Amino acid sequence: MTPAPVTILTGFLGAGKTTLLSALLRRPELAGTAVFINEVGAIAIDHHLVRDVKGDAVVLGSGCVCCTVAGDLVRALLELAAQVARGEVPPFSRALVETTGLADPTGVLAALVNHPLIARHYQAGAVVTAIDGQLGLTTLARQPEAVAQVALADRIVITKTDLADLDQPGHLDALETAVREKNPGAAIVRAARGELDPEVLLAPAPDTAWIDAAARRPVGHGFISTFTVAFARPVRMGPLGLWLTLITQMHAGALLRVKGLVDAEGESAPIVIDCVQHVVHPVRQLAAWPDDDRRTRLVFIARGLAAGTIASLRASLADSLGQPLVD
Repeated sequence: MTPAPVTILTGFLGAGKTTLLSALLRRPELAGTAVFINEVGAIAIDHHLVRDVKGDAVVLGSGCVCCTVAGDLVRALLELAAQVARGEVPPFSRALVETTGLADPTGVLAALVNHPLIARHYQAGAVVTAIDGQLGLTTLARQPEAVAQVALADRIVITKTDLADLDQPGHLDALETAVREKNPGAAIVRAARGELDPEVLLAPAPDTAWIDAAARRPVGHGFISTFTVAFARPVRMGPLGLWLTLITQMHAGALLRVKGLVDAEGESAPIVIDCVQHVVHPVRQLAAWPDDDRRTRLVFIARGLAAGTIASLRASLADSLGQPLVD
């Protein structure tokens, strides 16, 4: 069985994750999806219920399997996979995990990548962050967790847009600008009354758009900054992998994300690099280069790194790979 890609839905308290999921659970597009809800009772699913399943899992009318997580997410992930193996629930081809409002999504990513039993059944997919369309600006100004959730995202959903437009004309544009300053690479969509194209949540993480956008628009805003490195010649994957492992362990709390395309020695197609804090995802290769730019390009999103530290990181990577940086 091919491991099911797992979308991580995150966002600060009150961001609207529950509303998004409630609407999503009614959609037929959810067939073949396992949904893990980590706050028991947060979503009323009784009217979608088709039949009870042993434990906390239920099969819904949309064709998805919904599992409430009363504590240990790892336990819930493994138990649902076991139920599929025993024929107690239908097989699923993808999964969605909602995190709590104060959670750092890297904990879920770490479990997907590092836990040997989990990795047999699941693989990390996109990180989708919900942000409150009414209170998002205040939340970003006051809550470091919310800033980190935005910075880590592959896609960002601005919720409650129907209410925000009525209360504060122009507020959504200002919020989108603030979000873009903290994450220049993520796609941003707006949702009203929880209605959203299911593909926003369920589609795989983008391979190149995130990297290209972030590389074109490095930012420094408050304690969140992005910086990029690029190399003109093919690089050796061994030294690059060792450097990434060491640096992500040393700066796990500060390096929120590292993502890039690598022109590896001996390879005709690019290698995708993806790290979230201390979690280094297994590398994967694209079928072909997406455009004529075949340089190695890595984008770093950092929290609280001094300019001198950033300069040192860039210099040490160049030294490890034995070639100079290029603009």
